[in-house]
Amino acid sequence: MSSFFETKIEYLKGVGPQKATLLNKELGIFNYGQLLQHYPFRYEDKTKIYSIQEIKKDMPFIQLKGFITSIKLDGPPRRQRLIAKFQDDTGSVELIWFQGASWIQKQLQPGVEYLLFGKPSIFNNRLSFSHPELEVYTALKEGESSLYPIYPSTELLRKKYLDSKNIAKLQKHLIALAFQNNAISETLPQDIIDNYGFYSKAIALLHIHFPADHKHLEKARARLKFEELFWIQLQLFVEKGKRKAALPGMIFKEIPLVTAFYKNHLPFDLTEAQKRVVKEIRKDFLEGKQMNRLLQGDVGSGKTIVAFICMLMAIDNHAQACLMAPTEILAEQHYKGLKPYADALGITISLLTGSVKKSARKPMFEQLASGELKLIIGTHALIEDKVIFQNLGLCIIDEQHRFGVAQRAKLWKKNDGVYPHILVMTATPIPRTLAMTVYGDLDVSVIDELPSGRKPIQTIHKFDSNRLAVFGFLKKEIEKGRQIYIVYPLIEESEAMDYKDLMDGYESISRAFPNQHISILHGKMKPTDKEFEMARFVKGETQIMVATTVIEVGVNVPNASVMVIENAERFGLAQLHQLRGRVGRGAEQSYCILMSDYKISKEAKLRIDTMVRTNNGFEIADVDLKIRGPGDLTGTQQSGVLDLLIADLATDGKILQEARYSAEKIIDSDPKLNAPQHQNLKKHIISLKKSYVNWGRIS
Repeated sequence: MSSFFETKIEYLKGVGPQKATLLNKELGIFNYGQLLQHYPFRYEDKTKIYSIQEIKKDMPFIQLKGFITSIKLDGPPRRQRLIAKFQDDTGSVELIWFQGASWIQKQLQPGVEYLLFGKPSIFNNRLSFSHPELEVYTALKEGESSLYPIYPSTELLRKKYLDSKNIAKLQKHLIALAFQNNAISETLPQDIIDNYGFYSKAIALLHIHFPADHKHLEKARARLKFEELFWIQLQLFVEKGKRKAALPGMIFKEIPLVTAFYKNHLPFDLTEAQKRVVKEIRKDFLEGKQMNRLLQGDVGSGKTIVAFICMLMAIDNHAQACLMAPTEILAEQHYKGLKPYADALGITISLLTGSVKKSARKPMFEQLASGELKLIIGTHALIEDKVIFQNLGLCIIDEQHRFGVAQRAKLWKKNDGVYPHILVMTATPIPRTLAMTVYGDLDVSVIDELPSGRKPIQTIHKFDSNRLAVFGFLKKEIEKGRQIYIVYPLIEESEAMDYKDLMDGYESISRAFPNQHISILHGKMKPTDKEFEMARFVKGETQIMVATTVIEVGVNVPNASVMVIENAERFGLAQLHQLRGRVGRGAEQSYCILMSDYKISKEAKLRIDTMVRTNNGFEIADVDLKIRGPGDLTGTQQSGVLDLLIADLATDGKILQEARYSAEKIIDSDPKLNAPQHQNLKKHIISLKKSYVNWGRIS
């Protein structure tokens, strides 16, 4: 935006230094541009006003018109609440404020007609509204919009007369000034505006704040959402192009080991999805640019064998490869799974974790430095300064979200010369909208097909009252020679919540299955004890594994056919899906039983119903996004890319796809934005760089 929008907010009529300080602190608004982008979070439709007698249970937010007939303060001074009686021609309701009671009392005027906005609730058989919004009622004038903007504010701002109504006054004044100064310049190319029939930027901003009607509001939203997502995508494509241009990569052309593995040692046929992903990675290896690729694959889809084939391509071309996993259990599992293949091909392979003794480390480090050791699997131990490679060509990071950005970057810089190729893998499905934003400057490959012979896991929801029947089913599975996981959310008893803890669970399972051997596994155990218990279960020496979510990632026991998740309502969708993925790894039918109390929240019921309905990890990820929001899914380190002002990744997937397509089309035709028609884009990209973080560059 122009320098007009960089004007400090204190210079706007009606603000001044004191209010400006509050707007800075409370809403992060420092200038005209930031105020203009402080969009309404909803709109009151003044045409729809209910009468009190029309109110029904479970109604959403509604409007009433009436008078306040009585006001009283109730309760001790420090916990006072304000109770007012609100009345129209058909009845009366209670209005209750638990905060700011004395201040609100001074604002209320009995005998004045008010417009009330709030959500009705029933308390002690009385109809009431908690913390409703009130404003003096004024009838609509001819031609006036029926939609009134409601802006985010805070208690402190409201006390200083910067409530939604007064923010709306500031916005009206600012927009008038902007139009007078012709300050709102166009930011999208004209062909995009014409193609989608968008409003101009100026008209869109006018109607997002003061829409003439619902049609104008939706058109303004569509334009501004598209623009917000378009700029994110354009930035990502520009950065991706720069990274590829600036960072050369090793060329992996020869594939004799890969061919030998395919012909002589691969014990099963790859799925079409696995073949497609191998081809995508092979193409990257031939470009001479550093690969930076995200590999998504549902639990059990066969990512590890794809990773091994990629490592063979590196070794075929006189380079080394490493695979870093988040836990020792997972690292050891990868090592044990891949060692037979490496041995058959005559490739040296080693395991490096925190548990490896110093005496074993020294020769390992020497072999890495000399290039004799071609393939190493490990944990965080791989990023230690002592670990020096002769020629590291490929870094594979499993369950990449479990590592911090700095940790990944340290592994990324292990080569003095050309940067190694990067492949980050995750079994936690990432919604398409997040993959296109947070991971938008990585190339993305997806294994969306399970190996043949795998039967879909049957997921069942049972209440605690069905426990005896569930135990009976588990006994039948054990009699068939199968093994069982039983997962609990807590390790120690919690006084605040009535949940069974792990130790109580272990004792009750021991009583119910007196003739079975039972393992126990939780996060507070010593690493050696964890390894011992896990090894017993893997070998089939124990039939039941009672555990916490420490077994969520990577544990592979094909003979385990049942996963019981206690207090399933306490787990997130991604976690439930990961836990379910511990079974269904063999040819036999597997089951996931979600146990819960009868009393669970609507959100918990939605999570459980979703698990019962589908095994599709990407569908589950989309539901999870809608429940939790993008910030919770990505974590704070990546929240900067998701500080969206108006777009919503949970609901605006179609707009995001259109924005991405438009940005990609521009970059394909003009990678450096040098064309005359793209100069405004280039200028705006440079201005946005101040706050941009290229997460993809460090995977």
